[in-house]
Amino acid sequence: MSLNQLRAEEIKAKFEERDNHLRESWVRAMEARLVREELEKCQKGEGVNHYENCKWLSEKYLGMLRESKVRRRLVLLS
Repeated sequence: MSLNQLRAEEIKAKFEERDNHLRESWVRAMEARLVREELEKCQKGEGVNHYENCKWLSEKYLGMLRESKVRRRLVLLS
């Protein structure tokens, strides 16, 4: 293989890696959005009891946000 072919394959691999990362981050963002919307519905529907009845949704949402921040930092460092 020539140097140009190796360089072209390297560039193509980087673009594919970036596209995969963007796709995965988009899916995670949309999942978090859906959980947030469900949390809002739960809070409105439960009224004053939403602290108890919607706790599992709020914990899930916070976990998703924390995970997203960690992944973002790891990508920025690499």
